[in-house]
Amino acid sequence: MQLVTLTTDFGTQDFYTGALKGALLSRAPDIQLVDISHDIKPFDIVQGAFVVQNVWREFPEGTIHLVGVNCVYQPEFRFVAARHEGHFFLAPDNGLLTLLFQNLDPANLRNLPADASEHFAVKSVFADATAHLISGKPFDELGEFAAPLLERISIQPVITPTRIRGTVIHVDNFENVVVNIRREVFEKNQNGRAFSLFFKRNDPITKLSENYCDVAPGEQLCLFNMAGFLEIAVNMGKAATLLGLKVEDVVEVVFE
Repeated sequence: MQLVTLTTDFGTQDFYTGALKGALLSRAPDIQLVDISHDIKPFDIVQGAFVVQNVWREFPEGTIHLVGVNCVYQPEFRFVAARHEGHFFLAPDNGLLTLLFQNLDPANLRNLPADASEHFAVKSVFADATAHLISGKPFDELGEFAAPLLERISIQPVITPTRIRGTVIHVDNFENVVVNIRREVFEKNQNGRAFSLFFKRNDPITKLSENYCDVAPGEQLCLFNMAGFLEIAVNMGKAATLLGLKVEDVVEVVFE
């Protein structure tokens, strides 16, 4: 059965998500729909890219990933399809795909025909493209070449010999705070040295934990999460609220 994942900012209290699913099943009744999230913050392509980035590899090759975030309809607006490592991605051309992948082969990008007069065009665009792909028709026949895509460059940590200055890129459902410092970057620059993790006016964290329960309930900690990013958390608590952290706040690791 063909797997199709859904990641959108449509929410679930309105008809948008249901209408998209209905259109998909009408065109391709044998697909299996998998909801990743419909609670991406409205128009937040950074959050949308972060969520998809950390989930798509868990699915088998051939999976179709639909990403409906910030589908703002303007005369020059377009939807595109990307083929990458055996997976297919359908999304608006708003910078999300360039956040998700740094170097997409232009040969693996196609424009998706859309009716600019249709209010909820993403429904028809995604349903038509999905039906095309699962019918066995060539990817190349989806549409014309789409390159170049609208580019959006992700914020990267600033690295010096004694510190790494990172940025909060995500706050999850438990209010754990995710920072754009990956484990491999941290370990390479730490080189066995002690460290202090500074953020806002809170006391620095000086030890890496393996699990949230490594500290007493209510105490702060830092660890590398399953996606490999540095995370600031509070055991059995809401780190973002308790520590006053939000997306785009600066966090600094100082090596001693």
